[in-house]
Amino acid sequence: MNNSTESLKDKKVFRVEGFSCANCAGKFERNVKEITGVQDAKVNFGASKISVYGDATIEELEKAGAFENLKVIPDKPVRHEGNFKNESNEPTEVKVPFYKKHSTLLYAGLFIVFGYLSQFINGEANLITSLLFITSIVIGGYSLFKVGFQNLRRLDFDMKTLMTVAVLGAAFIGEWAEASIVVILFAISEALERYSMDKARQSIRSLMDIAPKEALVRRNGQELMIHVEEITVGDIMIVKPGQKIAMDGVVVNGYSSVNQAAITGESVPVGKSVDDEVFAGTLNEEGLLEVKITKLVEDTTISKIIELVEEAQDERAPSQAFVDKFAKYYTPIIMLIAGIVAVVPPLFFDGSWETWVYQGLSVLVVGCPCALVISTPISIVSAIGNAAKKGVLIKGGVYLEEMGTLKAIAFDKTGTLTKGIPVVTDYKIIENNVNEKDLFAAITALETRSQHPLATAIVKKAENDSIPFSDVVVENFSSITGKGVMGTIEGTTYYIGSPKLFKDMDLINFSHNLKQDVTELQNQGKTVMVIGTKKLILAIIAVADEVRESSKEVINKLHLLGVQKTIMLTGDNKGTAEAIGNYVGVSEIQADLMPEDKLSFIKKLRSEYGNVAMVGDGVNDAPALAASTVGIAMGGAGTDTALETADVALMGDDLKKLPFTVKLSRKALNIIKVNIAFAIGIKFLALLLVIPGWLTLWIAILSDMGATLLVSLNSLRLMRVKE
Repeated sequence: MNNSTESLKDKKVFRVEGFSCANCAGKFERNVKEITGVQDAKVNFGASKISVYGDATIEELEKAGAFENLKVIPDKPVRHEGNFKNESNEPTEVKVPFYKKHSTLLYAGLFIVFGYLSQFINGEANLITSLLFITSIVIGGYSLFKVGFQNLRRLDFDMKTLMTVAVLGAAFIGEWAEASIVVILFAISEALERYSMDKARQSIRSLMDIAPKEALVRRNGQELMIHVEEITVGDIMIVKPGQKIAMDGVVVNGYSSVNQAAITGESVPVGKSVDDEVFAGTLNEEGLLEVKITKLVEDTTISKIIELVEEAQDERAPSQAFVDKFAKYYTPIIMLIAGIVAVVPPLFFDGSWETWVYQGLSVLVVGCPCALVISTPISIVSAIGNAAKKGVLIKGGVYLEEMGTLKAIAFDKTGTLTKGIPVVTDYKIIENNVNEKDLFAAITALETRSQHPLATAIVKKAENDSIPFSDVVVENFSSITGKGVMGTIEGTTYYIGSPKLFKDMDLINFSHNLKQDVTELQNQGKTVMVIGTKKLILAIIAVADEVRESSKEVINKLHLLGVQKTIMLTGDNKGTAEAIGNYVGVSEIQADLMPEDKLSFIKKLRSEYGNVAMVGDGVNDAPALAASTVGIAMGGAGTDTALETADVALMGDDLKKLPFTVKLSRKALNIIKVNIAFAIGIKFLALLLVIPGWLTLWIAILSDMGATLLVSLNSLRLMRVKE
């Protein structure tokens, strides 16, 4: 197989209907890889999808899945010159009534009922009685035997192999009634498995129905209702009060409040005016908005969220990897144990062959690992789907589990614990012969070239005070990493930055009064910037960033949830950091940090606590986010970088989602552990019944079906976890 980058470029994604278990998904993947023209293939069981690298037709893929009657449809239509065309003539979704979907079960059940009636009237040994049970076995077990016999021929031992051998053995010793019951109960168990997985999958796919399929668009002076697939970037969409927004875009006219709960999980509507971003699937509540389309329908934020969540469902958590590895060795061992139970007592202890072969067959049935295999995927799909609906994007099962084991969480200050919208609170001239407005114009001209978030506060003040700065010519501008900026205006080189910048320059000595002013402002939680030249300090500016109302509550909740340490990391001065850190209640404050210092501190935390999360904006804190066990980005909605790079993205600019995510992750971890323990425990208890010879095929299949049902229902509880 050629796995070069070049050969794997032609990727097509298909949705698969009919997966009944993780094992059949793996078998389908192996069959697809054997198709001529396919270089590689990867099945995502959680999302019920397959990615195919190379050339394969729908017919070839369905042939590869014929053993399970799998139906394959393109995941996304292909856009041709502004229009969408489906690669197959098949509808994207066909809803089959329940009674038709499970008609074989109904017919098989009827023949069992007739079989027992015949047994009551004609006796157990009657030919008609046996034929009725045999008919039930053939109808109800057709798909089971089709796969089971294939597996036996290939010596591929899975659940269906076990069940096929058990049914054949029961038939061989004349237990037709019990064989028919085993077949129908196994079919019911599979149907429940499929239903549970489909329900969990649908929890996230239902998000796709939130966005309207049509939108009112103005083209060539006319207003037309157009299908979203035909809308292009640059079109002007008109959204009336009470309507849902169909596409992502930027407001070009109008003002309204928009309910963004579907995307960000925010319960309070957000005001939208010109230049504000809006998302498909959100609700326009009040005014009329004109929106310029910025993304095609397949690239909208809601489409991106669904795509990433479905990819996340295939990222295997440690517990799922354990289950998969365990199941690989478990099935052959069960077959060996069943063989020993069937053969050893008759050969060496004068036991009855009929009795012990029956016990061996019961061991095969009770050993079926359905509940064990399904225990983890349903939990992960349910939890990730629930999180997405609440405005939290978790990028994989591994991150879901790690969120539940966090011992320490580090927070960036600006934009995370604070709103990230600073304002100038103080501007004090130190040198009396300096013109206040001219100096502020020079400061603003320098700061407009800076990437520092505090620069926006200075620019905003200049605009509010009508101070002209756009005509000021700046030469030789440069940034002094982590400390400030410098540039030359009319022959004078100005420096703007932290007090530390001027101390490090060792060119100007602070007066006692100046140091006192700086310390006093810092102790009020303000960030102080000093402006000067190589000879003189000219002025000081204090900027404050408002603390989020939710920060204090969030930190308190995390401590109550058992997070041992919360740390605030900031490049701000110690005084400002302590004022904010002490207010919100973090257990440790680290100030005056350069970007590399944050990275070093995260590494230190990991060595001390093991699992550590870093919460930041997903861009400026990239090294620290990458070094943490789980990188959590704030405000992921509409930010492709945050969506792509973070392990977990809080879609709204809302820190309150963090305690919910930790709570959901811990609940998921507990449910997965309980499921695994229960699935293995119920098998062990049933196997103990072999010793006194009490294990029957009835007990075996009921224990397996009961375990599968309880594990599935327990996992689906994760869809109902609330904030």
